[in-house]
Amino acid sequence: MSLFSPEINGLVVALGIGLLVGLERERAKGGGPLREPAGIRSFILCSLTGAVAASLGGMALLVAGAFLGALVTAAYLSTRDHDPGLTTEIALLATLLLGALSMRSPATAAALGVIVAVVLASRQRLHRFSKHILTRQELHDLLLLAAAAFVVLPLLPDRSIDPWDSLNPRRLWILAVAVMAIGSAGYIALRLFGAKLGLSIAGLAGGFVSSTATIAVMADRARATPELAATAAGAALMSNVATVVQLAVVIGALSPAMLHWATPALAAAGIVVAAAAWLSAASSPPTTAPVRKPISKRPFEPLAALRFVFLLAAIMLGAAIAQAYLGAASLPWVLTASGLADVHAAAASAAQSMARLPGDASLAQAGLIGAFVANSTVKCLVAAIKGGRRFALRLIPGIVAMTTAFALAAHLA
Repeated sequence: MSLFSPEINGLVVALGIGLLVGLERERAKGGGPLREPAGIRSFILCSLTGAVAASLGGMALLVAGAFLGALVTAAYLSTRDHDPGLTTEIALLATLLLGALSMRSPATAAALGVIVAVVLASRQRLHRFSKHILTRQELHDLLLLAAAAFVVLPLLPDRSIDPWDSLNPRRLWILAVAVMAIGSAGYIALRLFGAKLGLSIAGLAGGFVSSTATIAVMADRARATPELAATAAGAALMSNVATVVQLAVVIGALSPAMLHWATPALAAAGIVVAAAAWLSAASSPPTTAPVRKPISKRPFEPLAALRFVFLLAAIMLGAAIAQAYLGAASLPWVLTASGLADVHAAAASAAQSMARLPGDASLAQAGLIGAFVANSTVKCLVAAIKGGRRFALRLIPGIVAMTTAFALAAHLA
């Protein structure tokens, strides 16, 4: 519970916003006759003016905005000869609006005020990043990824479009965006942390989105840069550690009894694949220095992402058709077919079946094992087709060892 009234809270937040932004502008305004027209006092007063105007009503805020707009225009006209920028003028308008917003939503206004101050203080870093670090191709791909995620994705229907209820355009496009995002994450991690650590981090993080997609991205990376084949294979294997963790979460949420049965198998698979990832990464040449130059032509390949999604869509459609024509007693086969596309979905189905029909626990358990084996087979095929011989020879033994450990531990449980 707040110690002050909402009005006092809003005024305090407005004061803080003006002080924070004003401190940054005061340091940047310079001195002498060519200094910027607004400093710390101007921004504090501007923010408080917005807060008071908002509390008085819409007309007062409109008058305050018009008056500040006139002052900002006059200030710009007087300084445009030696400083054509509009940063301080726009910051003043933003501070007025944030002061007004603080009376309605103090938390949002405070967060936005911090963001404005950080953006203003990061001028040199942002300019250096955009001019000297970010290449034109990287900018193009960043915009392409943003368009795919924020323009195309909301337009797609979130429903199945086939008679077998298997192909959901939005979910498939989310996977395409995930593939491109994973590729970008790996590219950025490589440049920041170096080949070994960067790809391993990207592989583990990507595995929580889609291990198969991560393997596809790492396979493309290994084919484009053969000297990173061992490191990319280790990162791809790390994505399976995330898969094991996700399986434990999914199964445990739906059927604690199945999780109790599957824990030894999941633990064995996780330990084996983590060891395989370490061995693959350790066998690569030492490249601990950060990679400052692009190691490939672009962060991701859009066509490769689309081809991968179309492949998974075909597998999902085939699995749905098989499920439609198979009987109830064929649960293991249905789950195995589902595992070709997504082992998490198959695991969820197995856990639901075991929770709903405890008498069919053995069928659900067999289906989970089959789904795990089928999904691992798809990963091996993706590695062999997309990554080339060097990548596949390092990845496939680790996948096989993980799958064998899972199946044996599950059988003995």
